[in-house]
Amino acid sequence: MQVRPVTAEDFRAVCGLLAELGRPAVGDRTSDACRTAFMADLGDAGADHLIALDDRGAAIGFVSLHYRRRLNQPALEAWVPDLIVNERARGAGAGRALLAEAERRARERGCHRLALESGYARTRAHGVYVAAGMTDGGRYFTKDLR
Repeated sequence: MQVRPVTAEDFRAVCGLLAELGRPAVGDRTSDACRTAFMADLGDAGADHLIALDDRGAAIGFVSLHYRRRLNQPALEAWVPDLIVNERARGAGAGRALLAEAERRARERGCHRLALESGYARTRAHGVYVAAGMTDGGRYFTKDLR
């Protein structure tokens, strides 16, 4: 398995993985706008996006890592809004490898914390996070604005 930065050529693979996470699927009507947003994110110095590939080079996992300021901290917080491993590849270490690389990058940037969002139903993933030394730090709430 290999973990590397996402490139423009990974657009469809990343979109497919995000759909598995429950994000909206990218279709003909949204493809251009989504590709524009994808490319902007890849060029954002305040974020890292990583992909895990199996031994055949197929995309099996993705993590999005953003570096954000907090008003009460002089150091950045590393925030993971999206971490997904393809269902058929779960248990092989891709999630652990992506999370470890995210932590390495966060430490390299001097971040004070690594925070991660995960849905309640993803209990198997929660076990991976706890095994990586993370704690359940609370809940988050959302409100759709469209």
